[in-house]
Amino acid sequence: MPKPLQDEAQQSPYERMLGECLTGELRIVNAGLPQSQKRLINLLTDKYPHVACADGSTHLFKKGELEYLAGMLGTDEQRALALPMLVELRGNQAEAAIICQGKVEEKVISQALKMPVTCEEGRIRIYKPQLALLRKKFKTTTIYVFSPRIVA
Repeated sequence: MPKPLQDEAQQSPYERMLGECLTGELRIVNAGLPQSQKRLINLLTDKYPHVACADGSTHLFKKGELEYLAGMLGTDEQRALALPMLVELRGNQAEAAIICQGKVEEKVISQALKMPVTCEEGRIRIYKPQLALLRKKFKTTTIYVFSPRIVA
């Protein structure tokens, strides 16, 4: 389990989510979550784009997916997009949620699904069939987070 990086009030939404998901019983299913996210613009220049995971493993990104994302976005948006994008799954619900840190996630998800989406309370809600389409395009640039709830 990662150690707290800073006071909880100063933590990013990702750090708070990671801390919550790696406590209690969900720590087992979420053990492979990345310790942090990296910006798309930085991953594009890495020879082997990856992030370190909480369980000591490495999460690799496919260059083709990164280039596909870069083609959708301007340079400032590439600097803003943190990867992997987090997909929250909760129990048997018919929907999932993409954790949204800004407008860039809205743009990416809207373009990938070819439909408008909005970020409400830090999440973009989608249905399971949309999730299947999204994961087909972004297999390595999205990652599942299992949680009863996430406070962003």
